[in-house]
Amino acid sequence: MKKLSLWLASLSIILLSGCSNTSKPYDYSALQNSSPKSILLVLPKNNSPEVKADIAVLAQSTVPLAEKGYYVFPVTLVNELFKENGVTNGNDIQNVSAKKLHQIFGADAAMYMTVDEYGSSYKVFDSVTTVSATANLVDLKSGKSLWSGNAKVATSSNGDQSNNIFGVLISAMVNQIINSVTDQGYKVAGQTTAQLFNAGHSGNILYGPKHPLYQKDPQLQAK
Repeated sequence: MKKLSLWLASLSIILLSGCSNTSKPYDYSALQNSSPKSILLVLPKNNSPEVKADIAVLAQSTVPLAEKGYYVFPVTLVNELFKENGVTNGNDIQNVSAKKLHQIFGADAAMYMTVDEYGSSYKVFDSVTTVSATANLVDLKSGKSLWSGNAKVATSSNGDQSNNIFGVLISAMVNQIINSVTDQGYKVAGQTTAQLFNAGHSGNILYGPKHPLYQKDPQLQAK
């Protein structure tokens, strides 16, 4: 019986140690080798039913990337240049070859994004605004992916804590209308891109050359 107890205890330790090592650290080798200084932000692909989702997410992406130490090409000028050449949506823009983009803009890398969810929805007792997006940083010289990430933020706008079910339902419907009219999604898009382009943790994008923590990222020092 004693031997059985010792064997079970040993097995538990092995299983626990195995579970603690299941998550592999993010592989930053491609991003470190490329070490881009400038990023071309292009119009995202829009998989949501909201027509303004791509523009909203694009507009909210410059600041968090610039704050991480990268030079970000002015998105308005970049977008206008694409429009002048008849390329008006994210799908077409992201089909332009990396080599061509490098020839035109001279950027080190391009950030390709996709918006999967954007807008407010009625959830019986609540109105929820959700924005989710993915991002893929691509080296414009080699065409190789350097980093990828995703983020999703959902916020509730129901502040009615009463026990009146009818009142709660009305409040949720009114909040959805208000959120749609005022585009609450734009605000949530800012929270989503801040999360998407966060830094300092495993899986996050690395700090760029203009940031004091360049090449000193905490997740790299922890290795």
